[in-house]
Amino acid sequence: MAPKSARTTGSSTGRSVEPSRRQRSDAKRNVVALVEAAKTVFAGSGVDAPAKEITDLAGVGVGTLYRHFPRRSDLIVAVLQHEIDECIEAAEVLGTTLSPWEALMGWIERFTDFVGTKRGLASALHSGDPAYGDLPQHLLDRLEPALQTLLARAVDGGYARDDVTAREVLTTIALICQPVRSEQPSFNQRMTEVFLDGLRSDTIRAGAGLTGRPPDHAAKSG
Repeated sequence: MAPKSARTTGSSTGRSVEPSRRQRSDAKRNVVALVEAAKTVFAGSGVDAPAKEITDLAGVGVGTLYRHFPRRSDLIVAVLQHEIDECIEAAEVLGTTLSPWEALMGWIERFTDFVGTKRGLASALHSGDPAYGDLPQHLLDRLEPALQTLLARAVDGGYARDDVTAREVLTTIALICQPVRSEQPSFNQRMTEVFLDGLRSDTIRAGAGLTGRPPDHAAKSG
């Protein structure tokens, strides 16, 4: 009888473990769905968008949202952390698939979308909520190495000026992307383009290599 009892106990334990494992898996999927949905909603409606707009897109109930993210600041931080990770991954991909200048511009465009498409984000980050505490500094610390690698390649290739740091680029783009009263988003986009044009090296600005080819190759082919 002992072996049978042991088997029963083992089977019972197995049955109790499986639901717990499924619950953890479901919870993880819900968190991912909520973060992805919030990212989309924040871009279109701002960080103060109604909770139901987020949960409807995620396909979960409002209770699930508040179970995982009790405060709106918890959700905003999760979305920002997620997008920081995506920006870092993008830097690696762009750096190995595009020319130095194209990779740099492609990554900065992604970063611009990251910081410039969330209405109300700047106000939230400077609201004094302790949840945001060191987040702006954390963002710079995480993204600076990713951008520095791309910027160094562009400088070495003769595409970008060598007197601007990655941190200066990140800080400037973040400031340019802040909403300006009485101006449309197109204003921020145009100012960003002006700033990026200023990143070009003197050689590039003089007309060599404007298509993304190395300056010496462009000069020879012209």
